[in-house]
Amino acid sequence: MQEELGWSRTAVTGAYSLGLLVSGLAAPLVGRWLDWHGPRGLMTLGSIAGAALLLMWASVEDLLVFYLVWVGIGLAMAATLYEPAFAVLAKWFERGRARALLLVTLAGGLASTIFLPLSAWLVEVQGWREALFALAAILALLTILPHALVLRRRPEDLGLLPDGIEPTHSPREETARALNEPRAEPRSVPLGVALRGPAFWLLAAALFLGTLSQAAIYVHLIPYLAEKDYGLGSAATLTGLIGASQVLGRVVLTFLEDRLPRDAMMAGIFALQAVALVVLIGSRSPLGVLIFVLPFGAASGAVTISRALAIADFYGAAHYGSIGGVVGMFVTGARTLAPVGAGALSAALGSYAPVLWTLAFGSALAAIAMFIAQRLVPPLRFEPDTKRGR
Repeated sequence: MQEELGWSRTAVTGAYSLGLLVSGLAAPLVGRWLDWHGPRGLMTLGSIAGAALLLMWASVEDLLVFYLVWVGIGLAMAATLYEPAFAVLAKWFERGRARALLLVTLAGGLASTIFLPLSAWLVEVQGWREALFALAAILALLTILPHALVLRRRPEDLGLLPDGIEPTHSPREETARALNEPRAEPRSVPLGVALRGPAFWLLAAALFLGTLSQAAIYVHLIPYLAEKDYGLGSAATLTGLIGASQVLGRVVLTFLEDRLPRDAMMAGIFALQAVALVVLIGSRSPLGVLIFVLPFGAASGAVTISRALAIADFYGAAHYGSIGGVVGMFVTGARTLAPVGAGALSAALGSYAPVLWTLAFGSALAAIAMFIAQRLVPPLRFEPDTKRGR
């Protein structure tokens, strides 16, 4: 696009930052819609819009139109990516929630592994405009019909209980039992009540600070290593290992989430991130950088699942979309701010070292905030209900 249209790299990448900003601002409204109306219509519409906007991008000639397209893409991302998917899983799973989140995030993690080389190949053989046509077709084929045909608001719409469990009694028997022996509904906290509690703001602050460190490292690790006289190839390889470590972190978290106290585990994720950054600051060899990459990548991968688990644990599933949308606004804001902020700070101070110390301090504060938040609000943990055959 730079070569054909003559736009600067800042102008082109600024559209992506705008899309992230719009996605974050739209997240609370999307969450409220999901709580009231379910995911089927919104995620189907988001998939249709995403494919159509890629077609519009393929024909763009004007920079203003390009930015307007990315405003639309930001709305489509808010309607289709992790936040709405997590809201669906929170309602459909209780005991199996961590495993369901793992599978979805592993699939999402394959996106860059598959589509970065695929997109590069399409651009090479077809040009960027034709590549966008191909990607629009792939997006439409793989997402529109599954969203329209498969998604439901809640398991009760299919006569099931959470985790896909079939009721042990017929609907008539269930109604009679409900009249004679009322069944306690799962506790859930509305958005307004959550916003009035300090635990929510501590949770949001922890996720904002933790995401700020992750997003800054993803963008600036290669320049930092170049500053330390690493070659481009080795710097890129070490940075690429963060993605592989994310998968490992998600698997380990899912394995440990029923075996360790969740409050200590979730605070420990951010503490591990802070320690890894200190290791990076003190490293003098590729081995030292590798010792940083593995735990830092594992921690950043685990945060994706722990965020969804924390919101469900703190506030329940009924209002997950609304609360998760507000939290998602903070997370997306951190992703938008981190690359620019870290770059500006390193330029002003003439080195990346102060930036890394700032990120390490922020991650440590995130661990403290997460620990205190879980002390303020007893999590609404799942408790087996023997009356429902669980």
